[in-house]
Amino acid sequence: MSSTGKNKNFKLKQNRNSKNVKSRSDNTRQSYNKITRKKGKPSQPKQVNKPSVKISFLGGLNEIGKNITLIECENDIIIVDCGMAFPDGDMLGVDLVIPDFTYIEQNVDKVKGIVLTHGHEDHIGGLPFLLSRVDVPIYGTPLTLGLLGNKLREHSLFNKTRLNEVNAGETIRLGCMKIKFIHVNHSIPDSVAFAIETPGGTIVHTGDFKIDCTPISGDMIDLSSFARVGDDGVLALLAESTNAERPGYTPTEMLVSESLDNLFKKAENYRIIIATFASNVNRVQQIINCADKYGRKVAFSGRSMVNYMDVAQKLGYLTVPKNNLIDIDMLDKYPANQIVLVTTGSQGEPMSALSRMAYSDHRKVMVGEGDFIIISANPIPGNEKTVGNVVDELLKRGCKVIYESMYDVHVSGHACQEELKIIHRLVRPKYFIPVHGEQKHLRKHAELAEFLGMDKKNIFIPDVGTTVEVNEKYMKEAPSVPAGKVFVDGLGVGDVGSIVLRDRKHLGQDGLIIIVASLDVYDGHVISGPDIVSRGFVYVRESEGLLDEVKKLALDILEDCAEKNIHEWGIIKNRIKDEISKLIAQRTRRAPMILPILQEV
Repeated sequence: MSSTGKNKNFKLKQNRNSKNVKSRSDNTRQSYNKITRKKGKPSQPKQVNKPSVKISFLGGLNEIGKNITLIECENDIIIVDCGMAFPDGDMLGVDLVIPDFTYIEQNVDKVKGIVLTHGHEDHIGGLPFLLSRVDVPIYGTPLTLGLLGNKLREHSLFNKTRLNEVNAGETIRLGCMKIKFIHVNHSIPDSVAFAIETPGGTIVHTGDFKIDCTPISGDMIDLSSFARVGDDGVLALLAESTNAERPGYTPTEMLVSESLDNLFKKAENYRIIIATFASNVNRVQQIINCADKYGRKVAFSGRSMVNYMDVAQKLGYLTVPKNNLIDIDMLDKYPANQIVLVTTGSQGEPMSALSRMAYSDHRKVMVGEGDFIIISANPIPGNEKTVGNVVDELLKRGCKVIYESMYDVHVSGHACQEELKIIHRLVRPKYFIPVHGEQKHLRKHAELAEFLGMDKKNIFIPDVGTTVEVNEKYMKEAPSVPAGKVFVDGLGVGDVGSIVLRDRKHLGQDGLIIIVASLDVYDGHVISGPDIVSRGFVYVRESEGLLDEVKKLALDILEDCAEKNIHEWGIIKNRIKDEISKLIAQRTRRAPMILPILQEV
């Protein structure tokens, strides 16, 4: 066969194959069209809707302190911090204010653990009261757990509590959630933020923080971890708002070192007394460094200061040169210009060591003209007056007092606006909830997020008791949870409420009149009395005429009730209160508390 024939046969086969290929394509297309006509377009992979995450706030909003937040997803709950607050001026006799734990107690089976951001009282101070009611494991960094351990020992809870040490950079799993501990800078070492990975999305909680490139101890804040979490996607950011009103950056702690050095030079012939927060370990380290440089011995005053420094030293967070630290009982054995006394009382607390010194009530330290006193803290809002009173008393005694901000003896541990912007840009959350601050702080932080381009509908300002439900598709307010303030007064927890505080305020402002009488059990006539006891109302010896009028009126009321056959004590007591109140108001324009005490004989 010729080559031409071969080629013809090849072309014929090729054409036949082409026809076959074409027909197979046509058949496939026809089949596909049939399927399409019957079932429509091929279905895409089905997306599974993620569950919602509920965030409940039992404290830390529209107030300073008492920080506690609950994160709930798929029937699991974790608690972030459990703090306390100090009482306001109108909370007479109250020692501490703690959160209402009702919701936690109702859902204790769901609670997988408590994670702690750092060791300040407004973040761990409420734990002994919670742990006395429920058994929940605690997770925190070494210093935080060390400080908490001291508190638990005081309440006889240490051996009953499950404390789990976690270092910054590590991740733990609690129920359906994974919590990454992220190192941050604050005024106390071992502070962390949390990236909480839930089935519904990642929640970032910053805790208290600032960005300090030259911290006194440890590394600067781990911004790279925030960036990585942001790259992976963040459902909601909860960021502290304490300094949201302040523009710029929070100064570095190193600024205080320079100021302290200059003040130590200026005070070369004085005894130096420095008041600061007991928990500010970094500040105390700077003071110790300065004291060592200028050949001074260091002593601590105040129970909380001694306890905090003992824990910090044992765990290696406080470095004290050999023979530099002395007991407060040794102060008289050294010249005044070789002493530095570090004390509590920077907030003017009435029972603190510095306040006792100012009012000559300290058992071991008397202050006077040879003392150079530095208050290394800014007053917490509401404490300005008490701090001012302490400063005045110290000045009256001839002390040299450094308390003005111009001396740079204190820098904040909280982020200002530019630092907050950096965290927002790194995390890039879908939703934002400002936390930790009064309403003005929360509002300003919300405005800042909006300025950075976040949609206003994706920002939510909550209140104590609020529950926010966040989902990849929406954020909305859910039904609120039980929340509020529980007052601690001595050993009593929660037994002092608004009515008791109202009575205490009434007694403090207007005094008390007690009317005591014995009545005949059969006919209700007065057998003895009424006797009048007055406290805090008028000076009895100068007001005998008024008290005689009160006595006569009380007797008339009791006899009138007996004549009218009125034996219901509630009615009798109300008549006494009403009519005697009118008499006293007419005579004195005052409104003392009136307390009738009746007994049948």
